[in-house]
Amino acid sequence: MKLFGTDGIRGRANAYPITPEMALRCGRSIATVLNPSAHIPQRVVIGKDTRVSGTMLEAALASGLSAAGVEVILAGVVPTPAIAHLTITQSCAAGVMITASHNPYEDNGWKIFGSDGYKLNDDLEQAVENDLLSSSTAAFDDASHVSVGRIAPLMDASEQYIHHLTKVAGSLSLKGLKMVIDAGNGAGHHVAPEIFRRLGAEVILAHAEPNGTNINQDCGALYPEIAANLVKQHGADLGLSLDGDADRAIFTDAHGSPVSGDRIMALIARALHQRGELRGNAIAVTVMSNLGLHAAMKAEGIRVITTGVGDRQVIEALREHHHSFGGENSGHLIFADHATTGDGILSALQVLRLLKDSGQSLNELAGSMEEFPQALKSFAVPAKPPLSSLTNFTKLLAEADAALGDSGRQLIRYSGTENKARVMVEHRDADVVAHWTEKLSSALLDAITQHSTMSA
Repeated sequence: MKLFGTDGIRGRANAYPITPEMALRCGRSIATVLNPSAHIPQRVVIGKDTRVSGTMLEAALASGLSAAGVEVILAGVVPTPAIAHLTITQSCAAGVMITASHNPYEDNGWKIFGSDGYKLNDDLEQAVENDLLSSSTAAFDDASHVSVGRIAPLMDASEQYIHHLTKVAGSLSLKGLKMVIDAGNGAGHHVAPEIFRRLGAEVILAHAEPNGTNINQDCGALYPEIAANLVKQHGADLGLSLDGDADRAIFTDAHGSPVSGDRIMALIARALHQRGELRGNAIAVTVMSNLGLHAAMKAEGIRVITTGVGDRQVIEALREHHHSFGGENSGHLIFADHATTGDGILSALQVLRLLKDSGQSLNELAGSMEEFPQALKSFAVPAKPPLSSLTNFTKLLAEADAALGDSGRQLIRYSGTENKARVMVEHRDADVVAHWTEKLSSALLDAITQHSTMSA
């Protein structure tokens, strides 16, 4: 697809395709694809994170939907999982979250959910994209006979989401627990501390003063060292770092050490398995997960299903096989019994429940998994030619595979949302990892640059 990446449509705000005109047309396309019968009143809920461009895109998207006869509910600034939840509870044909997740404030985009609260599958994304690229503002003329849809705010959107998560938490009491929350100046800045305080936790809150341009700026999920320092400074039990739309979380233990998403998945899968709540006795993870997670699950008798990159791929695997848990090392965790998408706050509630039930610290629980040394290098590229077209580089990949053998692996891919390449190398020997990470990264950039020069 030309517009949809691994997680919706994303790019530089106010530049194609993240422009008001495209947002307007996207509203019409969503109405066309997800509401084929114009005679049945439909609703769409829209949320946004804290980027300065969010209100601009919200207005255009809402106008496009309204012009197509759709009733629009504005949820305001809420986490992405809140929109997935509200899409269901408000009986909407679709939900749209305006966000660029962990990207800097200059970027924006939108994630689209169907009436079931799940992100659109490939076929529906393709249908929306085809309609969007083939339509124009003139296409609104043929909708002039449709009654204009109303646009109205949902005043208690945040409270509905908070109520949902506290209901999931049930009898969980966090009294006596001290935690750090780095909200990343993003969409979770107001609901996250409120939920944990209601459950009795003492919350040290950081980066919860968004101004439109400071979302993810040296804070949040990409900078877990911020929470780590605060955990040590305040003697907290753990830290929680959220990304811009609060659909993923990075944890820090009481020693101030970040805990990888793979370690979190290992301890949760083990606990669910012991409680008999791990449906199918399996989890779903992406190709980015550490080989150590696979080894830990094998030791527990838990099967691992591997998917492509992106939480949507994990969710589709869970749905297909009727499993209950999975996620990404990046911090997207999916609890299929409680949510239809990744949810950083829900993930924290589940981790805290394990700490309370076991009486152990996060460091103790996570220490049972051994991680293979791994390096991930990300760098800007002038183009994204198919890797198979880079002949000399593919020869180097074969050489790397032979050298890494059964004790390691390499994974080369392009970002689905940015003009970047990512090189991941994993092996039992850290020196081997460092060597091949640098060698592959340098060779890939040289190959792409040469390819671009020859193609110009």
